[in-house]
Amino acid sequence: MSNAGRFIPNREGIDLATSYSLLPSSTSTSGSSTPSSNHRSKRKTANVDSDAQTEEANKTFDSLLRTELFGPSSLDNIPLLRSPSSARTSQYTAATSPGGGGGGHSPSHPKALFSFTSPTRKRIARDPTVTDRGLDSPTHERYSLSPVRQESQRLLMSPRKPVRQVSKVPFKVLDAPELADDYYLNLVDWSSNNVLGVGLGSSVYTWSAQTSEVKKLCDLAEADPPDSVTSLAWVQRGNQVAVGTKNGMIQIWDAQAGRCIRKMTGHTARVGALAWNDHVLTSGSHDRLIYHRDVRIKDHWTHKLAVHRQEVCGLKWSDDNQLASGGNDNKLFVFDKMSETPLHRFTDHIAAVKAIAWNPHQHGILASGGGTADQKLRFWNTLTGNLLQEVNTGSQVCNMLFSKNSNELVTTHGFSAGQAQNQVVIWKYPSMQQVAQLAGHTFRPPMADADRTPDPNQVLYLACSPDGQTIVTGAGDETLRFWNAFPKGKTERKIESSILSPFGGIR
Repeated sequence: MSNAGRFIPNREGIDLATSYSLLPSSTSTSGSSTPSSNHRSKRKTANVDSDAQTEEANKTFDSLLRTELFGPSSLDNIPLLRSPSSARTSQYTAATSPGGGGGGHSPSHPKALFSFTSPTRKRIARDPTVTDRGLDSPTHERYSLSPVRQESQRLLMSPRKPVRQVSKVPFKVLDAPELADDYYLNLVDWSSNNVLGVGLGSSVYTWSAQTSEVKKLCDLAEADPPDSVTSLAWVQRGNQVAVGTKNGMIQIWDAQAGRCIRKMTGHTARVGALAWNDHVLTSGSHDRLIYHRDVRIKDHWTHKLAVHRQEVCGLKWSDDNQLASGGNDNKLFVFDKMSETPLHRFTDHIAAVKAIAWNPHQHGILASGGGTADQKLRFWNTLTGNLLQEVNTGSQVCNMLFSKNSNELVTTHGFSAGQAQNQVVIWKYPSMQQVAQLAGHTFRPPMADADRTPDPNQVLYLACSPDGQTIVTGAGDETLRFWNAFPKGKTERKIESSILSPFGGIR
């Protein structure tokens, strides 16, 4: 369209979304244009988390906008503007006030909005993007009918690594009646034999992920005196599970045979944390003590650690035989092997430290999460004792674990000063960019308040399947929810590719 020296390109026939595979806006109104039925059928409409896609699209748009406004060669030298409105105001003032003078002068209006002249050698010399040879090329940018620069076209059309999509809906939900809503307990664990163990009230139940068979392993209410389950942990190899009780007892059960094979004493209060390291079982209690127990010998414990001043609520062994312990005294300790003297003492947290996880991909990298008053994830180098980084999550950190298949970790959250919706969060490590936010656990209101909308609940319990792909979370809503959180491991991907390969059977 042209009029008296003005040229306005007609964009009606250009579909930028189709040409450059742009993401549709999730906040479009009912009156906005919608894609055709063919395009709609090709797009995935499943409940898949789009946070990572949106973040990637925002980064692309930011790069595209800077390239369009300032050109590709000056991106590194452009200062950040304070606000778009101030930038527009300064540009308007400069354009309407000749010589930058005061407000007494009336703005001058040019006769044409745009002026077009043939390029001269002086103008070509001033423009670093234009050369004599370039103007002779029919593909030069000056002759392009595209609404964006060639650099922007290359940015949009260049191949990008696909964003991993995580389903926001659990693929399985199991009822867990009497699952305690207690921050200091550890009642869910997943064995290497693909059997999930959960403590419900005074009983321990097992659920087979292969057969979906549920078994009642034990009922401590039948003991003398009656007792209840406060923690459980599977040994790394085999069918044995350790059960901590409210009365301070520890029982070891053979899950396959369904019988108790040993009872151990030592604690005088509830045992809220258990951790295995081969044949060594470590227990932490409300009595502030930590015991190392060698299950091969008859002694009930071999080493006693008295470093915490309040309840011990977190215990984790690393592959390098280092023990991390967290307590309600806001302290985090690291011990080397069976030593009774801590190797490191970290005091940065200002709330209880229950969430503890070791990085399986890097030696000596420990992650810890603080309670309601802290709300931070901290990463430590236990080889040097240095704090690597900290991340404010905005809510109580209840549990966490690293993925063994990828450089990611998952955290579960509880109380928050604001309206935090992130109950389960998957992060990239070490960038700590959020991959997905999963919500679903809700507090069940009493029958008298049945009409009240359920509130988000603390996600207290977390465990991962042996293949490293599925996580299970538990909360005070008395449900266990299973999520496809992490990608497959490299070995499994190699096996699948070899099976699908047409040359896999050729010798």
